[in-house]
Amino acid sequence: MAQEISALVFDAYGTLFDVHSVTRLADTLFPGRGAALSAAWRTKQLEYTWLRSLMDRYEDFNRVTAASLDWSLEHLGLEADEAARRALVAEYRTLAVFPEVPAALDAMARQRPLAILSNGHPEMLEAVVEHNKLRNLFRGGVLSVHAAKVFKPHPSVYALAENRLGVPRSLTGFVSSNGWDAAGARTFGFQVFWVNRGKAPVERLGVRPDAVISNLSELAELLKQ
Repeated sequence: MAQEISALVFDAYGTLFDVHSVTRLADTLFPGRGAALSAAWRTKQLEYTWLRSLMDRYEDFNRVTAASLDWSLEHLGLEADEAARRALVAEYRTLAVFPEVPAALDAMARQRPLAILSNGHPEMLEAVVEHNKLRNLFRGGVLSVHAAKVFKPHPSVYALAENRLGVPRSLTGFVSSNGWDAAGARTFGFQVFWVNRGKAPVERLGVRPDAVISNLSELAELLKQ
């Protein structure tokens, strides 16, 4: 399998960076409610990306993140001043990586170019990549849907990676922890590795990932074969 993949493209949020690392700050601001806020916020954030794509009303991910936070706060009956809101949104620039990510990326980057393809706004992505000292591992670039003005899983988003890397989709491996993203990438024609961190069932969207793994260390081992 390794000989058939010329480049690897990674989703960012939930795959490399733990979106629920915002829970610590949220729990400081709202004791005992941090996990609930994080869960509601992430769910609504994704819903807004899909809805805006369907309505053809693109707005950058920073704004989507702020709007979904506002909805979640009201939904949970939590009062937050402007400073608290800004601090929570800013957490997306300093999200923690999953523990195995740095070493696994380092191993994979020695074999082929790596890139990120994410819903995140370019500034948000650059900030979180720099914060976690991963920039030198992504020779293929840090790509944002902002260039396409639509969110994943729209095919034009995946085309950004194909065009940037100059690698045919059939020779590109796509890595995501999001089942819907894995389905979108597989439909586009990428070879897909689904990082099933939550042990969820495969999405019923007519396609299946090429491989299912539980973390990036498993992927690094798989690609050695």
